[in-house]
Amino acid sequence: MAAVEHAITIKDEISMELPTLPPNQGLEAFKDIVFGSVAGMTGKIIEYPFDTVKVRLQSQPDHLPLRYKGPIDCFRQSLQADGFRGLYRGISAPMAGAAIENSSLFWSYRMIQDVLKATFYSSTESLPFSALLISGAASGSITSLVLTPVELIKCKMQVPPEGPNLRAPGPLTLVANIFRQDGVLGFWRGQLGTLIRETGGGAAWFGGYEGVSALFRTYNASTSKVTLSQESTSLPLYQQMLAGAAAGISYNFLFYPADTIKSRMQTEDITHRRLNGQRQTFWGVGKALWKQQGLKALYRGCGITCARSAPSSAFIFTIYEGLRSYFG
Repeated sequence: MAAVEHAITIKDEISMELPTLPPNQGLEAFKDIVFGSVAGMTGKIIEYPFDTVKVRLQSQPDHLPLRYKGPIDCFRQSLQADGFRGLYRGISAPMAGAAIENSSLFWSYRMIQDVLKATFYSSTESLPFSALLISGAASGSITSLVLTPVELIKCKMQVPPEGPNLRAPGPLTLVANIFRQDGVLGFWRGQLGTLIRETGGGAAWFGGYEGVSALFRTYNASTSKVTLSQESTSLPLYQQMLAGAAAGISYNFLFYPADTIKSRMQTEDITHRRLNGQRQTFWGVGKALWKQQGLKALYRGCGITCARSAPSSAFIFTIYEGLRSYFG
């Protein structure tokens, strides 16, 4: 897309040039929102049972022995207690969150690239990998603001209450309780953890996908003896899915400790971990986890998270790119 620069003259003396974005931003934003939402909701259906197990592993009480010995034991206990349907408990909020998250990620990622092209780079050249990482990180930080309230409800619904005959509240009840106890700002409980995870994770997610895709394009060009443009070349389906899987693993593994701390903070009222009636801080929860089991505690549930993120991200990128390619 070509960026057009307009000159603004003030009193015929001061001239300042401002870059403008391509004129079809409204249509492109609409595509990002629709295609990103469809891709995100599809990925959420695939990954949600694994995400439930992950949150339950992360939110176990500080005292030992732990309630679950590992992912398989957590699956077993969850199936015995609630059946397979219980693994999908609370999916309504995450489905909405997946639509919001992915539409926001893809929209802001493309918008930031357009801004960088219009401001610092030629409109005809491809952005360097460093600029793509910056775009991914910025899109993640923007998305964290809308994602934290959704994840707060999700985490509270995924963790069963401790105690006999206690019934888990529904999403509307949780929303009312949060507002009554902490006001509007209470919905952003754990925002720092989400911000760290999404900012670094956004760079890792898009960077992983773009990096692996570039490697595949280079390989395809070398084997076919044809010089191919990085932006105009579409990858075969299996290569798109491999690039998406690599992106999902990179996103979850590199910044998993921030997600663990965030989940603990958002479920502390369910698992009774408040200290002297006071809410714990991000760094306080991190220190407590480190004292409990060191790095192992911060990465509890990481294996199953990476395992479910690989197919989920593969489908998200493949569906999004497919819709983009089909509808232009």
